Amino acid sequence: MFRRREPVPFAFIAEADKFRSNVTPPERERPSAGQIAGRTLVGLTVVAGLVGSLLFGMPALSADQSARHTQQSEASDGR
Repeated sequence: MFRRREPVPFAFIAEADKFRSNVTPPERERPSAGQIAGRTLVGLTVVAGLVGSLLFGMPALSADQSARHTQQSEASDGR
């Protein structure tokens, strides 16, 4: 690898945290009523999907109900 022949001055890095810019960033645009309504609907849809998946998934995850339902084939009835 090539080495630099002159030393690199690192004094500017040490003083960088002291530097403050006098340029102010532009103000953020406020979202319109349509954007707020859209974000709210998307959020409600996501929450409703999670709640629905819990409601439909809880019976399948419950161990008590699966132990009660024992399936027997017709061949084991002995008729």
